Amino acid sequence: MVSGTPTIETSLVDLPRSDWMDTIRDITEDAGFHQNLGPRHFAAFVEGSSVLLVTFETMQGMHALSERAQPLGWEMVRDHGWSHLCFVSDGDTWFRQQSVYRYTDRLIDDGFFDGFDKVIFYGAGPCGYAAAAFSVASPGATVVVIQPQATLDPRVTEWDDRFTDMRRTDFTSRYGYAPDMLDAAESAFVLYDPYERLDAMHAALFTRPNVTKLRLPRMGDAIQTDLLEMEWLSDLLGNAVEGTLDTHKFAQLYRARREYPPYLRNLMAALDRGGRDRLLWSLCTNVTTRMRAPRFARKLNELKNRMAPTEQRRTAEDG
Repeated sequence: MVSGTPTIETSLVDLPRSDWMDTIRDITEDAGFHQNLGPRHFAAFVEGSSVLLVTFETMQGMHALSERAQPLGWEMVRDHGWSHLCFVSDGDTWFRQQSVYRYTDRLIDDGFFDGFDKVIFYGAGPCGYAAAAFSVASPGATVVVIQPQATLDPRVTEWDDRFTDMRRTDFTSRYGYAPDMLDAAESAFVLYDPYERLDAMHAALFTRPNVTKLRLPRMGDAIQTDLLEMEWLSDLLGNAVEGTLDTHKFAQLYRARREYPPYLRNLMAALDRGGRDRLLWSLCTNVTTRMRAPRFARKLNELKNRMAPTEQRRTAEDG
């Protein structure tokens, strides 16, 4: 166990599982409340301002993505002072459990969500599905989800072969089809890479008048990790709370990708596969003049040997 009285500032890294869970419970019982929801789920609340962030997260994701092995929402508590309710699962469950439904019903009946001026739901992947699906509990909420699945009901998404072990799970009962659950939201934002085919197909199912799709081409299949590494997930959620998030604001935030090596490498690989040598030349030249990038420098030398001198001149002039 952690010595002293733990708080949301306390690092939980390297704690054994039982101690980690006990410390999470101690922190949230002191700052709000904690509710066990069966062997694979629990809910933890930290009280702050009249803005409530509701996140859906996995234990494994907390350890992989947080430097303190904490809920990602606690970072938003530190940055913005918001209140935070975290639904936590052990592994990817899509939160399809009766205990989670019943607890959400209880929060509704108790008027929990009504006690806040602004409510925002957030999640990524399977947790993005859950954030969209359970957002119906707070009509008028704002929803931000990254690479969400709409459903894993094989009658609707039999083309998604990534989660075949979940095909017997019920996605048709309460809090079931995530796009329909967004009808009560004030606004929702779905982030995805259109070149990730299955993610894009799920995103298409979220087409609704109150849904804005935010495309991140060539970012890949781990967008939440990328946003955390670029350090603008907090800004993204902050703009969503303030009501200033739209396609224009998103484009401004997304300019950070120009300094983000994993994105630049993805773009280089795509141009190389497509035989887009002139664009590839321009990209490698731009990157190598702005940062130390040995991989781009090697590719530029390769292009110099591959392209005819006249084509090099034309490319340089166009660039």
